[in-house]
This record gives sequence, structure tokens and C-alpha cells, in this order.
Amino acid sequence: MFNLKQFIVIIFLLIMPQTSFSQLGFSHEVGVIVGPVQFRSDYGVRHDEGTNYGNSGFGIGLIHYINFAYRADCNCYSTDTYFNDHFKLRSEISYNKTKLDHHGQWAQGTSVNAAKLRAHTGEANNFDIGMQLEYFPLSIRSFQAFSYRFAPFISLGIHYTAYNPDSSSTLGDVLNENNIYSYWYEDDAFLPNVPLGEQREYPINLDGGSTWSLVTSVGVRYKLTPLSDLMLDMRWQYYGSDWIDGFNHQLESNKYNDWLLWLNFGYIYYLD
Repeated sequence: MFNLKQFIVIIFLLIMPQTSFSQLGFSHEVGVIVGPVQFRSDYGVRHDEGTNYGNSGFGIGLIHYINFAYRADCNCYSTDTYFNDHFKLRSEISYNKTKLDHHGQWAQGTSVNAAKLRAHTGEANNFDIGMQLEYFPLSIRSFQAFSYRFAPFISLGIHYTAYNPDSSSTLGDVLNENNIYSYWYEDDAFLPNVPLGEQREYPINLDGGSTWSLVTSVGVRYKLTPLSDLMLDMRWQYYGSDWIDGFNHQLESNKYNDWLLWLNFGYIYYLD
């Protein structure tokens, strides 16, 4: 279940460093990002091309940067330190959505179980808020002065994710075990980690919730004008839960929590 109190705390923790750095006079950048998402979950088959490309959605977000290389209060460069000239602090609010289907060999054929897989669909809906520290190997000052047009970067951060999954089946209620793939819940012989006859958690839970996620990315900026950049950013985000998609079966193939790849296209504007 979504935790409003925890969400308010996260907002407060994000605002605090922004306010502190603003008082120190560092400059700001704002932007928008959008792009395709590949959501890797328990739907489909791992490493299957149809799963990876079929379970794709989109993401959109608003971003804010603290630029340590430049001071807004005096319209001048800040103290020339390695940190100021190679790091930026990025805050983000974003949303991603992906429709999920079962692809791969087990969803093919004419068996009852194959039909149940094809009938079962889902949807991942995630709201993110968090921070990342971006590292630029090349000088940020030189980039702003047009010494070069491209500035590569890598980043690492933590996001707070509120998720609200959905699921349905053309055969009926997905919370009825008769309508889902039998090996997820009924056939103990296909669940080597579950003793025969042991009661186990139902593999579908559509209650919304929240968790932390690890975010890392690699990307590049292109200097468009003195006050604007274009950005290309490939993100990997790993969630602290396997229920982001509302689905968590216990077969051997389910080894990891849910995660995604997001290719961002962004536009960034310098405020000061």
C-alpha cells in the first residue's frame, strides 16, 4: 500500500539539499525527459527477444540540476575544484507505464496452460521521485564555453517508487487460480524450492505499494545553445521488490526483482 507519510518525508529530503545549495549560490538547470521503456518482470521468458521488445512502454519526467561549476548570485564561476567541475546533482520526478504480456515458448501451442498464458495480461504503472549524482569526465566549464559539443556522463542514485499494477485475463478473474497458469500455483513438482503440499503465496497481488530502487545510467549531453543542452541517457533501474508488476511466481526462472531499461531523450535549460 502506498505510504503517504513516507512519500512526504522523501519530498522533504529532496527539497532540503536543493534549498541549501541554492543559498550557496549554485546555478540551476531544468529539463524534461521522455523515451521508451523495457520492463523486465515475471511476464514472459527471460532473454527472449519477444518478451524484451513486446513488454515495452514509455516514460516521462521532469528533472532539475544543481550546477556546481557556476554561481548564480554573482554571475561567475565557482571555486575551481575537481568536484565543482565534474559533478552535478540531479533531482527527478518521473512516471513510466508498460503493458505486459506473456511471450516465448510456453505461451505457444494448443495446450490449456498455453491458452491461460496468452489470456493473461498486466500493466506496470510507476511513479518515481529521487536523486542521482552525475559525473562528467570532461570539464563542465569547458563544455559550457563550447570547447566541445559533447559531454558524456555516468550517474548513480536512489529513487523512491510508488507502484500501482493491474492485471486481467480473458478467462476470468486472475485471483481465481483456475484461470491462471497451473505451474505458478498448483503443480508442486515444477516448484523445486517449494515442498510438496506446502501452501504458498498466490502469485498475483494487485495492491499498490512503494519501495526503493537503485538507478544508474550512462549518457551524453550535446551543447545546443549557451543556455540549453540536448541529452541522451540510458538508464538501468532495479527495484527493491518483485511485486512492481503485481506478479511474482515461484518458478526457477524467477531469480531477480523487477527492473527496467529506459532510453531517455531530454531537453535541458539553464536558468542562471
